[in-house]
Amino acid sequence: QVQVVESGGGLVQPGGSLRVSCAVSGSAFRVDTFGWYRQTPGKQRELVAVITGRGLTQYVDSVKGRFIISRDNAKNTMYLQMNSLKPEDTAVYYCNANFYGDPPLTFWGQGTQVTVSS
Repeated sequence: QVQVVESGGGLVQPGGSLRVSCAVSGSAFRVDTFGWYRQTPGKQRELVAVITGRGLTQYVDSVKGRFIISRDNAKNTMYLQMNSLKPEDTAVYYCNANFYGDPPLTFWGQGTQVTVSS
């Protein structure tokens, strides 16, 4: 069974930093594209950042220059370094892992809570 597990969330003050992780296990194959999404109550899930299997990245405008997505392919693990955090970054952050195929196989983690508050 493929498992996707986020970790590293918590409470941080505005302007602070936090790094969340996503570990994928139970697969014989490496993750192709990884993505971080976030969701607050009553809102649609929002794509925050994406990293391809080749390491190309893309970010939603609101986090550009503040967040950095990265990956360790040997560990099938993805990270999101969040700097200069703002209260509006508060959300449950979800990991999305995609495996190459036709169609691709997609898996989601359970989410990790990030709260930015003074």
